[in-house]
Amino acid sequence: MGYYLNSNKVYSLYESEVRKPYFVDKTKMLADLITLVEQGNNHICITRPRRFGKSVMASMIGAFFSKGFDSSAIFDSLKIAGNMKYRTHLNQHDVIYIDFSEAANISSNYQDFIGCITKILQEDLREAFPEVKFWEKAAIVQDLRKIHEKTGTSFIFVFDEWDCIFHKKYTTKDDKESFINFLASLTKGTGYVSLSYMTGVLPIAKYSSGSTINHFSEYTMATDDKFSEYFGFTEAEVDKLYRCYEKNVTNRNVSREDLRFWYDGYHTPLSERMYNPRSVVLALDRNRIRSYWTSTGPYSEISAYISSNIDGVKKDVALMVAGEAVPADVEEFAATAMHLSTKDEIFSAMVVYGFLNYEDGKVHIPNKELMDEFAKTIRREAGLGYIYNLAHASERMLQATLNGDTKVMEEILEYAHNTEVPLLSYNNETELTAIVNLVYLSARDWYYVEREQRAGKGYVDFIFYPIRPGDDGIILELKVDDTPEAALRQIKDRNYALKFQGKIAEKKRHTGRILLVGIGYDRKSKQHRCQIEQV
Repeated sequence: MGYYLNSNKVYSLYESEVRKPYFVDKTKMLADLITLVEQGNNHICITRPRRFGKSVMASMIGAFFSKGFDSSAIFDSLKIAGNMKYRTHLNQHDVIYIDFSEAANISSNYQDFIGCITKILQEDLREAFPEVKFWEKAAIVQDLRKIHEKTGTSFIFVFDEWDCIFHKKYTTKDDKESFINFLASLTKGTGYVSLSYMTGVLPIAKYSSGSTINHFSEYTMATDDKFSEYFGFTEAEVDKLYRCYEKNVTNRNVSREDLRFWYDGYHTPLSERMYNPRSVVLALDRNRIRSYWTSTGPYSEISAYISSNIDGVKKDVALMVAGEAVPADVEEFAATAMHLSTKDEIFSAMVVYGFLNYEDGKVHIPNKELMDEFAKTIRREAGLGYIYNLAHASERMLQATLNGDTKVMEEILEYAHNTEVPLLSYNNETELTAIVNLVYLSARDWYYVEREQRAGKGYVDFIFYPIRPGDDGIILELKVDDTPEAALRQIKDRNYALKFQGKIAEKKRHTGRILLVGIGYDRKSKQHRCQIEQV
């Protein structure tokens, strides 16, 4: 066993995953890869946001195929064991597994990075094939070709985090081009490759000039359904994990609804719902719902693009924070390592990094975990102007609602309407809904805010489910060219409180009031009126 060639590292990594209490068996993917290996000379690249299981799958592939060890103790009890070709391929291949982030993190420049990788890999190859006479100054590609010619050996390449070097400050444009050429020389047009499997966040298509690495078939979360079920957790998989959690934990602080509200919201191209896997596992393992997303690096860069308001992006971000989906063309992906010059490119980058979900030609903020990250940005970035001001006004709006101060509520709504750069034309209930969502932004710190949920005999505009026991719940209904009293009548006539009470009963932790809030807007007079009742 070597450092990169048939490394024991992949076995250890995947074994530790399998033994964790909230493990999801995704080994059926290996059946697809077995077919590709048998065909030979296949090259695929899976691009997904961070924390979507790419590294786990990469270690699974290495642990299954590599002949450096016996991994039957792991895989005999997993789904792939039922495949008729299971034994034919289990630990029967020479696997070169490289996690590029490891070398990138210990290097101070690109030459150190690539030099470390090439030196170690060449040492592995020459040690593993002592019967082959290598040229002293030969390159790795020449060594691989000679091994193949003399022994007939073919290799499976597993490259994890191929794009990590693109995020290093020391990496120049020439370095990036050099790295792309390195990947191409290693895998393209050679007879020794059974399969090249590569993962990363950034799409390779945007970084390959001409035909450099066009031999890779790329599969993205937004546009390609193939392999999508293996990255992220499906609804059924989260159900299974939650049943395991119920058995393992006596004093449970996480509900199944919590997982959906916080970590769901992503979709495959065929509209299958997908959860952020890392966040689900951490929430169950730590018995605590919270944001496990870290908003460093790419998000900081993207937020600068939002503040600069390229192509009117600021308005659409505000709409998404207000709960709306906005049209976007993300077929041609971009990323923060490139210059972003249009709104579509900015939103494409946000989809690539997992900050937005793309579905049916529109992008939106997928869940509470990400909504919290956007809310933090809006409150922090004064350069967002009126959006920043509305977000800070939302703290007063929530307090005024809880205190029954309808006068202050009306003043804040007037401010939102009359802001110097109006968010919307503000002439229908949908637009009023967007504004109200924004002026209640701070409520997301204390409530699960849901929109247009079926309740009683119809749909209610907003329900605020309190996170803390003892806090007041809020049911809010909006009316354009009608009165707040009419809004309150609709809440009561249609028994919207039944939905609220049902959710609270499910959580078994609410002891506060339920406030009914009616908001009316008159387009002719351009005035807002608010009424509050308690039930």
